[in-house]
Amino acid sequence: MKAVFARRTLLAALISTVAAMAVVPNIAHAYDENSTSALNVDAQHLAVKGHDVVAYFSAGSPTAGKAEFSAAHEGATYHFSSAANRDAFKANPAKYAPQFGGFCAMGVALDKKLDGDPAAWKIVGGKLYLNVNKDVQKKWSEDIPGNLVKAGSAWPLIKAKAPKDL
Repeated sequence: MKAVFARRTLLAALISTVAAMAVVPNIAHAYDENSTSALNVDAQHLAVKGHDVVAYFSAGSPTAGKAEFSAAHEGATYHFSSAANRDAFKANPAKYAPQFGGFCAMGVALDKKLDGDPAAWKIVGGKLYLNVNKDVQKKWSEDIPGNLVKAGSAWPLIKAKAPKDL
């Protein structure tokens, strides 16, 4: 019973967060509630809001990418802070691309496709995971193994659905 209550409470908090984010639109990096894509990209197909996914591994922090250093992968465009990072990505995109298409890992564990915040990230088992915000990331971090099992089961069922339909 406690688990059901905790799940509902967290889900309500996530929904409130998403609703609050909708009040303050971010036109340049809008996430499409109607998209059935398995990738969390903006209208220009830019992934991770233009952040360099290789830098999470090499610099250990979110780093803005530059359009001059870009690469396409599976329908998304990634920006990098350097040609070296772009080339590392091109050599092994699966190593660097965010899991669950860049959607919030905790959201996926709860059968939701929520926007991923490049500042709320963690590398686990050599894979990059994003969360909708740092508060949700903190909750996700309380049981990463369990949440990854739930997300891994949910992702095949929700990845082709629009966020608004979940």
